[in-house]
Amino acid sequence: MTELTFLGTGTSQGVPMIGCRCGVCASSDRRDRRLRSSALVTAENGARIVIDTGPDFRYQMLRAGVAGIEAILYTHGHMDHVGGMDDVRGFNYAMGRAVDVWCEPRVEETLRRVFDYAFAEPKYPGVPEVVLHSIRSTDEAFDVHGVRVMPVRGMHYRLPVLGYRIGNICYLTDMNAIEPEEIEKFRGVDILVVNALRRESHLSHFTLDEALAVIEAAKPGRAYLTHVSHQLGFYEQVSRELPEGVFLAYDGLTVRA
Repeated sequence: MTELTFLGTGTSQGVPMIGCRCGVCASSDRRDRRLRSSALVTAENGARIVIDTGPDFRYQMLRAGVAGIEAILYTHGHMDHVGGMDDVRGFNYAMGRAVDVWCEPRVEETLRRVFDYAFAEPKYPGVPEVVLHSIRSTDEAFDVHGVRVMPVRGMHYRLPVLGYRIGNICYLTDMNAIEPEEIEKFRGVDILVVNALRRESHLSHFTLDEALAVIEAAKPGRAYLTHVSHQLGFYEQVSRELPEGVFLAYDGLTVRA
């Protein structure tokens, strides 16, 4: 059985958003409080794989009680998805080894630029230690600590991004377009996770209706919406509107397939 824990389900500014006084940002329902989007996948063989390390990564790991990870998969290089890589250091100390990182070459360039001190020689003591592995093809699955991972291509406006299918779970975020042949990679999975920013049209993210259209095309057993902004609405309200088998994810939720 593969397990996915939603470490964060919010958009790039999280919920509540700085300076906002809307009802959702002021909500007392913990399910309306969203850190930047990230997930922890625990595979059948016990391998722990994090998808994205945003600025909330340290707190997310502490909150979820995660003592170690085997690998990180990056979807793309925006700061709300890579900004917390420095906190890999905690796992370096705890596990006594580097953490394997899989990403596309353009994301590797971002990591080497933003975290240049981690890759400089001679190595400065205490920097985050990672081993970079390049994803150069989206047509083939690759092995991550004994786990088969299939990359899924989508577009984030003009930026190509990746989602990932791991076992019978597929995780997509920060997409506003995906081709039918990519949907075939995860058609019929037990669990599909897809971003749904808000109701109104957006330049670089699926709206609620667009996310529901992807779900209808893929026909998963269950679907969960993530990368949600305060503009989508209250958890309770949105949940009542969703079709059968579709759920609004929230921070800390764990699902299994």
